[in-house]
Amino acid sequence: MDFSDCQTIDEVRVRVKEYISYYNSERYQWTLKKTTPDEFRGHLLVS
Repeated sequence: MDFSDCQTIDEVRVRVKEYISYYNSERYQWTLKKTTPDEFRGHLLVS
């Protein structure tokens, strides 16, 4: 992640929260059988 254009700590916090949301909800992971972490967790809870 590039924080060089952030002017305040609040901008950094927002950027980090956005990335965490992207990572958990949209980014498919090969080690999780090509699912997102949220999808994989949901699958484990149903089983």
